[in-house]
Amino acid sequence: MTPTLFGRWQTRLLLFGTVGLAITLPFALGIIGSGADSTYFWVIGYITVFGLGWDIVYNYLQKFRWDRDWPGAFQLVAGIWEAIFFILIVKILRLPLPGVTNIDIASFLGHYSLVWLGVYLASQSIMRILFPRWRFRGGQWL
Repeated sequence: MTPTLFGRWQTRLLLFGTVGLAITLPFALGIIGSGADSTYFWVIGYITVFGLGWDIVYNYLQKFRWDRDWPGAFQLVAGIWEAIFFILIVKILRLPLPGVTNIDIASFLGHYSLVWLGVYLASQSIMRILFPRWRFRGGQWL
């Protein structure tokens, strides 16, 4: 599949709004992790918003590939980069993000890894089942 920018945005919003929130809920309620904390919802929100910007970069970079495609392995690497970028902003540059004041790197990495793995697996499997034409419309499901 060669995703369009609009398709990337739709897919990101759908997957983070469903799969991402479902995985975040046990963390926010304190079932997983060190206690109830709404910071996890803020983190997933920021990752989603920053990701909309990163999708512009990914869409631009994909045009340099000979087949103009974006393989699943690139999606996994993009997930690693987005985690590093978030840690860079919050911990190293210490930019103030509302809702994210004191985040533990270990809990962030545990939460983020599960969310990103869930989103990746859903994009490679469930999306193809629920939206069969999704692949042929450049990732657009609407």
